[in-house]
Amino acid sequence: MGDHNAKRAELLAAAIAVIAKEGYAGASMRKVAQHAGCTTGAVTYYFANKEEMVSAVAQNLFDKVEELLEINRDQIDIRSLIYQWHQWISLDDPDSWLAWLQLITHARHEPAFANVIKQRHTYFRQVSTTLLEEGQRQGKIRSDVPAELLADHISAFSDGWLMMLPIDPERFSANRGQALLDAFIMLISPTDVSNSATKPQTKAKAKAKAKAKAKVTSQ
Repeated sequence: MGDHNAKRAELLAAAIAVIAKEGYAGASMRKVAQHAGCTTGAVTYYFANKEEMVSAVAQNLFDKVEELLEINRDQIDIRSLIYQWHQWISLDDPDSWLAWLQLITHARHEPAFANVIKQRHTYFRQVSTTLLEEGQRQGKIRSDVPAELLADHISAFSDGWLMMLPIDPERFSANRGQALLDAFIMLISPTDVSNSATKPQTKAKAKAKAKAKAKVTSQ
């Protein structure tokens, strides 16, 4: 059983790499077999056809995202979750998000496959909403916006990043990416926390202004 699962995982990794490189249309069972160093028959033993293989790839990619959710579920660490997600799509596993873009495009023309993505994405949003609601109860997440809307906001932020990264990588350099992440975290943090971060600067500016005014008056 272990060997069977290991071989299936190996073929899924090969399928992801081929889809990322060749696109959905160019990702044949034969090319996946070549990439994995096995025969086409070995691939069809695990996946009856291309559609079944691609559906398994989509499930596998969602499994990886849900692993990140589970890791951060107990700590309610939304910042860590978002950081790990973007680390994954930016550096750790670029083939996965390139393949994901291909699958999203393909889903527009395959209702059955689109339904698989919709179901898994719905679960992702439900878990994210639960995490955010707990974060709101603990005072870690702003409570003036419903958690469900914040979950959609996080999803849109991540999806937009994923979509534009291969097209405009300079825009998402390490430094700017960190700045974008920090700004986004500030947007979903409690408003009193965000305001407190700016209070020292505001007080310093007011003090400097008063000092300058006093200097002018004395002259």
